[in-house]
Amino acid sequence: MGALVISNVLLWAVIVALVIVVLALSRQIGVLYERVAPMGALTMDKGPEVGDAAPTFELNDLLGRPQTIGMPSTHSQLLFFLSPTCPVCKKLMPILRSIASTEKSWLRVVLASDGEMPEHLAFYKQANLDPFPYILSTSLGMSFHISKLPYAVLMDENGVIRAKGLINSREQLESLFTAKELGVASMQDYLRHAETNPAELNELNLSRKEKNNALVG
Repeated sequence: MGALVISNVLLWAVIVALVIVVLALSRQIGVLYERVAPMGALTMDKGPEVGDAAPTFELNDLLGRPQTIGMPSTHSQLLFFLSPTCPVCKKLMPILRSIASTEKSWLRVVLASDGEMPEHLAFYKQANLDPFPYILSTSLGMSFHISKLPYAVLMDENGVIRAKGLINSREQLESLFTAKELGVASMQDYLRHAETNPAELNELNLSRKEKNNALVG
């Protein structure tokens, strides 16, 4: 009987120890998440710099509707370069729809690419991209020096480039908006200045999580 009592006591002691270890690990994981810097969009081109006036264009989209790029407007403009053969581009389409709906009060999303009309028109219909203007223009991509896809350029209401970069995830796409709000060229630039102020970084992480929750909702 005494051996049974001792074994039960030891078993409960082990269980309590495991619970304490799990709680400690959970806390450390939470702290680590708060400290991890958000990965911003990667700026890899030699095109117009952030703060420069964007190249201006007057073009028709796939459906023949006139579109303006880089010109003063009532809304900021997100120019998103993509390709029908780009898997990451296709993955980001639902995210673009969500962002276009959530941020419609201040943002207008325009898709851009180049190539043969039939291929892009088929992609446009298959991917249900009706909410977006879709422009085919080689000169448009060349003016922004686009070399890799998917790539996005965010211009403000005055046609000034506020953020840009290679986009592979929702986080990187949202980083363009955050960079515009903070008045920096990119999240990398901001993080270099925020390394000495963890409080600012924690505030940025909190803001990013709130935006993610809003988009998911």
